[in-house]
Amino acid sequence: MEKLVQVKLREVGQVIFYTCADEAIKLGDFVIVEADRGIDYGHVISDTEHKADGKPQQDEPIRKILRRANLEDLKQIDENKVKAKDDFTQCLKKIQEHKLDMKLVDCEYSFDRSKFIFYFTADGRIDFRELVKDLAKIFKARIELRQIGVRDEAKLLGGFGVCGRQLCCATFLKDFEPVMIKMAKEQGLSLNPPKISGICGRLMCCLSYEYGVYIELSKGLPKEGDSITRGDGKAKVVSVNKLKRSCVIEYEDGRQIRLDYSQNHGCCHHGKDIK
Repeated sequence: MEKLVQVKLREVGQVIFYTCADEAIKLGDFVIVEADRGIDYGHVISDTEHKADGKPQQDEPIRKILRRANLEDLKQIDENKVKAKDDFTQCLKKIQEHKLDMKLVDCEYSFDRSKFIFYFTADGRIDFRELVKDLAKIFKARIELRQIGVRDEAKLLGGFGVCGRQLCCATFLKDFEPVMIKMAKEQGLSLNPPKISGICGRLMCCLSYEYGVYIELSKGLPKEGDSITRGDGKAKVVSVNKLKRSCVIEYEDGRQIRLDYSQNHGCCHHGKDIK
């Protein structure tokens, strides 16, 4: 029985659904697949366990996995990577010859080398039609030039974040999700751009990971700067700890009390003097 699996094409290609008839193919396996023109390779990143008749929506047609990659296939894949690195410099030279304002980031061959894909960044639109013609003559393959953003560039090149770990985008993230400055504000983080930006120069993807938790924990909590009237007088909220669901208020006479909201989402449970 055929099932649907998600395959990440090549090293940095698209994530596409394919039908799979081989029950032995599992998560992480390298596979040889049908492509729009020829044969390509990728690795299985998700096994949906769905029947092929429940096809998901995607721009690409749903094609078949031909087989699990064997030793010869893996050898060819490695050879393609080496050749792509060697051919990278030839494309750089042609870009300089055509005086194009673009930065070449990476390149890769399809499995059968019928297609050669180049990834580049640029500030605006680039007319690379003459460049494509030259590259097609040199490499005798169909040439694709794909303009990518700075986040995609970081994903391709990899690296380490301020946390000391490998970049999320280069390891486990499948797609880029929108990241907004309000996510940092909600978590009480410094709004200093260098401290909340990744090596790509954009807001760090990890700002979104705990955002939903902070939103949930902030329900029923006052905001810093709010005025509160209690039985013993008026006070101002001077700090809020969303993880502990507590806040510190200060009365007009300078007294400070910590209010505990951890037992419910409506009002504080009790207050404790801060000495």
